[in-house]
Amino acid sequence: MKAISISAEALFEEHQPALRWEWIAGHAHPERRFDEAAVRDARSAADLVGYLNYIHPYRVQLVGRREVDYLGEAAAPEIQERRIQRIVTLEPPVIIVADGQRPPDRLVAMCDRAEIPLFTTSHSAGHVIDVVRAYLSQLMADRTTRHGVFMDILGLGVLLTGESGLGKSELGLELISRGHGLVADDAVDLFRISQATLEGRCPELLMNLLEVRGIGLLDIKAIFGETAVRRKMRLKLIVHLVRKETMEREFERLPYEPLHEDILEIPIRKVVIAVDAGRNLAVLVEAAVRNTILQLRGIDTYQEFIARHQAAMSSGSDV
Repeated sequence: MKAISISAEALFEEHQPALRWEWIAGHAHPERRFDEAAVRDARSAADLVGYLNYIHPYRVQLVGRREVDYLGEAAAPEIQERRIQRIVTLEPPVIIVADGQRPPDRLVAMCDRAEIPLFTTSHSAGHVIDVVRAYLSQLMADRTTRHGVFMDILGLGVLLTGESGLGKSELGLELISRGHGLVADDAVDLFRISQATLEGRCPELLMNLLEVRGIGLLDIKAIFGETAVRRKMRLKLIVHLVRKETMEREFERLPYEPLHEDILEIPIRKVVIAVDAGRNLAVLVEAAVRNTILQLRGIDTYQEFIARHQAAMSSGSDV
């Protein structure tokens, strides 16, 4: 199990547009993170989020209509204090008040004092718990980091890899200028979100940035606009750049079987392109992506050529 490195601030910002929640207490500690031991011992994301009738240390606590009544002002002050203190003492990374409920003033005050982020939302508690659990499930999935430029090309998640100095970032910049989208430059975090699917995201430090030799860091979102960047994409193709001599020495001109590379035990389609003077790499990458899209639809040009060749041989026709 991988440790979750997720802050309250990241959780809030990720889902603020959808859940439209407000951060009303605990602002002093926005980087508050999930306890690594709790994550390590959790069997699933369900063990990290729950209602007050299932209170565990270091767990996101959901407070709905019934829970607000339980903690409410109607209880004697000493009882209310004891109930709220019990929650705060267990150090939840976040407390979320849902169902459009107003949190008790005592809960707000204690969260501020203990520096525990407190969110409120009008969405139902059931919906919020599903959203947060799904988010944590992705973060708990197997993950790895790969070097390269990760892009959205014609709706396909494509990772550009290769030796240093071959111009991967420059190629990425040209593809962006042709209308494609940047996910991450230099490093991409890959998560296995299902048995057959990898999702790539940009590390927070590198968000929207592309480094081009001789120019430096470029803010792609500021230069090209919001449509030039993506938050995440599913990885479907690896385009590996090699020098011409490496291509001639190590790779078949027409491979008999499609190339694949295993990442987190998932095979990903792979094409190898030689870098040589005069070659338009952006056009070649786009062609590789279009060919991959055809393959995903069940159309394999190479296999069709082999079948055509065998039919011509068997009929005695010239090829």
